[in-house]
Order: sequence, then C-alpha cells, then structure tokens
Amino acid sequence: MQEVSYSEDDIKSLDWREHIRLRPGMYIGKLGDGSSPDDGIYVLIKEVLDNCIDEYAMGYGKIIDISINETGVTVRDYGRGIPLGKVVDVVSKINTGAKYDSKAFKKSVGLNGVGTKAVNALSEFFRVTAFRDGQCKSAEFQFGNLKKESKLESTKEENGTLVFFKPDNGLFRNFRWVYEYVEQQLWNYAYLNAGLKIQFNGKSFISKNGLLDLLEKKTGAESVRYPIIHLKGEDVEIALTHGEHYGEQYYSFVNGQNTTQGGTHLNAFREALVKVVRTHFKKEFDAKDIRESVIAAVAVRVEEPVFESQTKTRLGSERIAPDGPAMRTWMNDFLSKALDDYLHRHPDTAKEMLKRIQQSERERKDIADVKKLANQRAKAANIHNKKLRDCRYHLNEKAQEDQRLNSTIFITEGDSASGSITKARDVNSQAVFSLRGKPLNCYGLTKKIVYQNEEFNLLQHALNIEDSMDDLRYNRVVIATDADVDGMHIRLLLLTFFLQFFPDLVRNGHLYILDTPLFRVRDKQQTFYCYSEAEKQAAIQKLRGKPEITRFKGLGEISPNEFADFIGNNIRLDPVLLPEDTNLDHVLSYYMGKNTPERQDFIIENLRVEIDVIDTPEEEAQIEPEAVTQEV
Repeated sequence: MQEVSYSEDDIKSLDWREHIRLRPGMYIGKLGDGSSPDDGIYVLIKEVLDNCIDEYAMGYGKIIDISINETGVTVRDYGRGIPLGKVVDVVSKINTGAKYDSKAFKKSVGLNGVGTKAVNALSEFFRVTAFRDGQCKSAEFQFGNLKKESKLESTKEENGTLVFFKPDNGLFRNFRWVYEYVEQQLWNYAYLNAGLKIQFNGKSFISKNGLLDLLEKKTGAESVRYPIIHLKGEDVEIALTHGEHYGEQYYSFVNGQNTTQGGTHLNAFREALVKVVRTHFKKEFDAKDIRESVIAAVAVRVEEPVFESQTKTRLGSERIAPDGPAMRTWMNDFLSKALDDYLHRHPDTAKEMLKRIQQSERERKDIADVKKLANQRAKAANIHNKKLRDCRYHLNEKAQEDQRLNSTIFITEGDSASGSITKARDVNSQAVFSLRGKPLNCYGLTKKIVYQNEEFNLLQHALNIEDSMDDLRYNRVVIATDADVDGMHIRLLLLTFFLQFFPDLVRNGHLYILDTPLFRVRDKQQTFYCYSEAEKQAAIQKLRGKPEITRFKGLGEISPNEFADFIGNNIRLDPVLLPEDTNLDHVLSYYMGKNTPERQDFIIENLRVEIDVIDTPEEEAQIEPEAVTQEV
C-alpha cells in the first residue's frame, strides 16, 4: 500500500472566500443550472433578500425593488442602510453582522453572518452600496476579492442598501433564470410579510391577508371541501383546508424562510392536527385518514432558529426559544384552543371536514387487500425483473444531503432506450426505470388502480412515494421518451399519473422532461447536437465543407457514448411547472377525458403537418438515408 504523507506541509488554512468557493454546497446547497427551484442561483437571491426582509420586520422600508436581466441581479431596499463604516466588512468578513445580538434581530433568518459573503464569493462581480442619512458608500468585488472602495459621498437617495451581483458562470455553468421560480420566492415573502410591496421586473407582489391569501392562490380553482380556516396567534399563523387530491400538501415557513423540507414545526403541526381532530369528533381516526388531502400553510417565528443546513430548508429547533416551551407542546396548545374553537363556531365546516376524513377512511380500507398483494408482487418484480437500475448513493447509509439533491431517476420506454441510458449514466447519482409498453390512462380512476396496475405499482415503489413524498428517493424524476408521437403519448400518460395521484411531486419541482437532440451535425473536426431545425441550420453554417447530418428517431438510436455527453455535461431538462391557479381537474379532463367539443375545436384550429424539409440536393446527399423521417 502506497504511503500517504501527512506533515505540517499538508495542513492548509483557507480564507473565507477560498473556502466558500471550494465548498459552495455547504453554503447554498447544489449549484445547478437554474432548472430546479432549489438550485444555487435562487439561493443567492434569497440570501440578499433575507436582509431586506429583516429590515422590514424591524419596521424599516416597505418596498423592495428587484430586477434580473442578462447583466445580473439588482436588489434595492429602503431600510436603514448598512452602517457606512462597515460596508466592506459586512459582505466580505465571515461571521460579521448585527444579528448576533438577539435584541436587535430576535427572530431573524440569517444569524450566522454568512449569506451575503457567500453571494459575494460566488459572483464574478458584486457591488454593494449603502445609503444612510444623506451619505453613501460603495464597494466592488470580483470573485470575492475587493477591487474598488469608494469614499463617503453626499447623496439624495433614500436610506437603504443596493446590491448588484452576477453569478460566476464558471461555477453555475450555462445557468438560466426561470422567472416562475423567482416569482414564487417573492410571493412567499409577500404572504409572510403582509403590507410589504415587492417590485420585480415590472410586476408587483403584495399581500393583505398573509397565509389566507397564499392558500387561496395555491388552491385556486381547485375544489376544496370547506372554506379555508385561518388562525393567527403570537408567533404562529396557520391556514388549512381539505381538497379532493391524494396526499398531503404543505407550505411551511420559519421566520419568513420557506422551509421546503419541513422540520420540527411542521411535524408538530401534523401531530397536533391529528390530536385536535380526534378530540373534537370524539373518535380515534387513523392519522393518515385525517391528513389525507389536507392543504395547509404553517408559519412560525422562532428565536435563534437552528436549521439543519446553511440553506435553511429544514428546521431543527426543538423549542421556540432557547428557554421556551417545546415546539410540540407549543403547537398543540395553540391548535387545541384555536382550531377547536373555530370548528365549534363553524359547524358547517366541521361537518365537511368530518365527511372528507370518513371518505379517506373508506378508501383506505377498500384498497387494503389489493395493496398488500401488490406490495408483494412489487418486491418480487424489482428483484427478478430488474426494472430499476438504482444508483450507488442509496446503498450508502451515510450519504450526504448534497448527494440526495443531485440524484436523478430516468423513466424510459423500452429496453433499447433504457439500455443506452444505463450504460451512459453516472452510476453514483443516476438511476433508470424501464417501462414496458404504454401506461394506462388513469384519469378519473381511484388510487386502487395504482396497486392493481403492475407498471404503476412498480414505479411508485421505485420512487418510494407510497406513504409520503418525504420519502422520495430521487430529487429529480425525469421522463425520458422519444421525440415522436408514441413518445409524446407516453409522456402525457405519465404526466397524468403523477398529476392524478402524486401532484405534490410536480408542485415541489421534482418532475422534468428530458430534452433529447433531434439532429447530429458533424465533420471530421467538430460535432454538434441540435435540438431544433434552427439549431441544425446554425450548426451547418459553422462547419466547413460537407457535414454529415443524422436525424435521431428515438433514444435507442443514440449510442451510449453520445448519451454520456448529453446526460453528463450538456443535459437539458425542462421542469414541469404547475402554476398556482391551475385547476387540475379541468386540465386532466381536457387532455385525458373523453373527446369534448372544446378539445376537438382546438385540434382542428391548430392541426398542422410538420415534415423534415430537405432544401437542396446537396443537403439531401449529406443526410444518412436511414435517418430521414416524416412526422405528422
């Protein structure tokens, strides 16, 4: 065994900037390219905005201006402004800030003095300007290194802080902003800070009724069983109702931070809800029946919160304050009074809640035997049929959170496509599930069909979402089908499956479509993979001489070596976004229900024939004969 040296020369000390750039995952989670709502570029925005929100919470500044364009991100608040003598230190000296004194920022999100330093270190250009009492001061940085510091100057600007940053494209490779993700962030800030006005790229975000507004927008046109219950107390706000969907749907927040992974406060709410309902209706309902189809938003204010990571997506605090009551006791005491009183004052709401719980109870009992048999089949099938080619991180019990965030499963059609992806994938983080034939159109069917249909049952077991979305084994679920009529149909059937039975997987940003290349254009020196006719023509212009043009008809025709380049270095994933005002019943019935006159009119009005056009004899000679296809 080769001896590894270990001496004084091997001990290194990194400065704050070097450490953040070497281990960005510790500070902002995964880097990503912007296709996922939890990618690092959105965390950068959040870190800057958190400081603006803290100023508002302290009573300073009611407006925040934000703009994003190709040059970068600009954030301007109208709070007190950074003390001018500390402008450089606040954004470049680790563990420097005003939030260590709980009297000044008792229930702030950012307590560690890290946020804006991480933004600075991970930006190719960063500028901060503070306006305070008629004077201003600014500083400019590149990759966290101070390049320019201004002297104190007079100004007529209102008090506040102006931050501009451009993410480092070397770290966030080929990133792109998905404005829907940014807008969702801003809406959350608005809901949790009633009266605050956020202006972003010409749009305004403001809420008057807090979480009631949030849940009204989230439920939108979807059917709910009873009017939203809105409860407010000291340091806690809750909105809840029951819908007609499957699963539990939660939006949780701590000190204004969207805790997408929940935590102790959400666990406390789920437990307290069960206790209160059982007590009110004087019946020991199964906890799953009470929480089935619940839609709730939970926001708490915690003194000195302890999060399980710097990205603050999961609360770890067991108490609401270092010397305060336990989170479970506190939440149970609040709901026992507030929710029970509400149900007594609104008997019609209580009656509808009871009916929904009883419906869930009947459905659960109805599928119990089917579920047991299906689980046995699923276990045997996954062992013997090997439909799931898993990735290695699941075999490591000590896998870190960043490994889970980078995990992906590709759902493919047939052995040919799954074989290519399996050979090309990163076995550490990418899994493959192979479908057999076209899935069933499950629109309008009950969840019993998930267990009776072998493909659906095996798929839900592969994803580990039978009992809870919290157990989802992969952060990204990618539908990888051919770019032809059959492939599009399979894609639509899978979308129906997820939206019908597991809509939270879509709402929480886990579902994607794999964008695969349609053409390969190459000569002896260069190769281009093109995803549209326009890209193909652009590639032809870049090559000298006569290029070879291949039209891919399916994933199975792409060699593993080529696939490795797509899913390793240049993967294109289109996130499946579910706007807040989406009526799922209407969407599914329109696309997957019986042929209605409305859909027939749409098809007639938009019918067109798309044929691959060969413009010249020269181009015809360049295309491989077996690759020419026509699509209707």
